Amino acid sequence: MRLARFVHDGTEQIGAIAGDAVIPLPGRASVLDPVTDVPRLPGIPLAEVRLLAPIARPPKFLAAGLNFEDHLKETGMARPASPVFFNKQSTCVAGPHDDVHKPRVSDLLDYEGELGVVIGTRCRHVPAAAAFEVVAGYLVVNDVTVRDWQLNSPTMTLGKSFDTHGPTGPWLTTADEIADPHDLRIRTWLNDQLVQDGSTRDMIFDIPTQIATLSTAFTLEPGDIIATGTPAGVGIVRQPPLWMKPGDVVSVEIDGLGALRNTIIDEPDSTVAR
Repeated sequence: MRLARFVHDGTEQIGAIAGDAVIPLPGRASVLDPVTDVPRLPGIPLAEVRLLAPIARPPKFLAAGLNFEDHLKETGMARPASPVFFNKQSTCVAGPHDDVHKPRVSDLLDYEGELGVVIGTRCRHVPAAAAFEVVAGYLVVNDVTVRDWQLNSPTMTLGKSFDTHGPTGPWLTTADEIADPHDLRIRTWLNDQLVQDGSTRDMIFDIPTQIATLSTAFTLEPGDIIATGTPAGVGIVRQPPLWMKPGDVVSVEIDGLGALRNTIIDEPDSTVAR
């Protein structure tokens, strides 16, 4: 099942995606609420709704770095001995079609198309063999990165957490819909240029290893998002570097999960505290 948060006629709702329409599911506050059946109601055309980030404010937004073989090669960095993680602050979350802000403080704005795993069960010390039991589903993530701020902070958190720099969606695809999350094609376009074309089969540390590692350190909670790494083709390694600028449209698509499509704009004056 594909479950979405959306706004229609000024009202925020939860719904199930059916073709090119969304069927409202009254009484549900979250895409993580159990759904036993979908009412046989006329759907609302997707063209008439605004899709929101499936998880409005994840308790934790975690991300794996240097986790694809081809991306590791293009960076020239050493292969990590264990999974490398950083935090994206949850206030960076944006919807699948929301504008992404180019910060006032940097021109080095980069894209990273990624598979996002959504945790569905509060858990700790999850063995790798049981990891998929705690997964609610999957979504598409663009791990938008401000490269100079990333490199100036050893934790990478500052450069990964600017407001609007965590587009997710376009909906939550429940785990039972995906036969093998390690066999999904990930593609990113900047305007009409295909800039990333990879597969989750090329992960260095697979999803169970990531969940086992993280849950050894701390409790995972329903709604936590784990962005599992990006394939080759990021803008910083290109010659010359390829940075996103106002007016650009960045799209990320993953087989079976849908696509994000976000327009880059200058950070608006409304973000400045008065």
